[in-house]
Amino acid sequence: MIINSVMVLAGFFLLIRGADYFVTGTASIARKLGIPALIVGLTIVAIGTSAPELCVNVIAVVRGAFDLSIGNIMGSNLVNIMVALGLATAIVPLKLKQGTVWKEIPFALLVTFIVLVFGSDFLFDGTLPNVLSRTDGMALIALFLIFIAYTFGMTKSGEQPEEHIEVTPWLRSLTFTLGGMTALILGGYITVEGAVQIATTLGISQNLIGLTIVAIGTSLPEIVTTVIAAKKGHIDLAVGGIVGSNIFNILLILGVSATIHPLTFSLDSTTDTLVVACMTLLLFFFMFIGKRHTLDRKQGILFIILYGLYVTFAIFRG
Repeated sequence: MIINSVMVLAGFFLLIRGADYFVTGTASIARKLGIPALIVGLTIVAIGTSAPELCVNVIAVVRGAFDLSIGNIMGSNLVNIMVALGLATAIVPLKLKQGTVWKEIPFALLVTFIVLVFGSDFLFDGTLPNVLSRTDGMALIALFLIFIAYTFGMTKSGEQPEEHIEVTPWLRSLTFTLGGMTALILGGYITVEGAVQIATTLGISQNLIGLTIVAIGTSLPEIVTTVIAAKKGHIDLAVGGIVGSNIFNILLILGVSATIHPLTFSLDSTTDTLVVACMTLLLFFFMFIGKRHTLDRKQGILFIILYGLYVTFAIFRG
């Protein structure tokens, strides 16, 4: 048990550091090849923040730990909304731009409901088991590409600033890229192996491990980035990064996972996805309660309390 716990912690460290190095190296190479900073920011840098979840999910699917992969995505999205934003509002109230309120948050809600529909075969088709099929996965990836194209068009129109990309020498860029990729793969493998063994040893579901321990670990970059951004007054970066990460998690990571292998959508997974949808909807409603388009400290604290309650429920459910 101790060895497995150390494996998970070591895996988290490799995932976080690997993602950082991989983004730094690949972004620098892209800029050296003449790719605009805007495109690099919308693709490499944005996807890089979700690299830990992506590596864990791909390895979990290959390993056959399907419940862990779905639990990781839904758990990460819950942590992003309820913990990252909750902690950020403890520092300063977060005032959102109109585009985030009326476009990004509703889109995050929409894609969550799409996953609910895709994973409810019995409700809509009368067939069991409920599965996210390869076709569903490809549809999610297609939506992801549409989202990227839409975001690029919105940014090109001047609604968002360009991303600053650090350019390093070729040798350093290649070293960062290869080293980061190696750390991501190794970290993902160690995390999944340790998490599966912990679940087996404790006699609990892989879904619960993915929803809690793995989700919190893979969401650490988002938590740290959001809190630091709020502390420095970069409110758009703090909130936009969280909402964007949730969209990436569902469309790209869950889409890739289901494309590799169909994912059985259990009752626990359905419940978790429904809660993600409810919390996203609650975030939207908070924009019109109290000060308009602002998430205040009381609302952030409520998110943290609700997260604690749901984790407690998930533990007893497991």
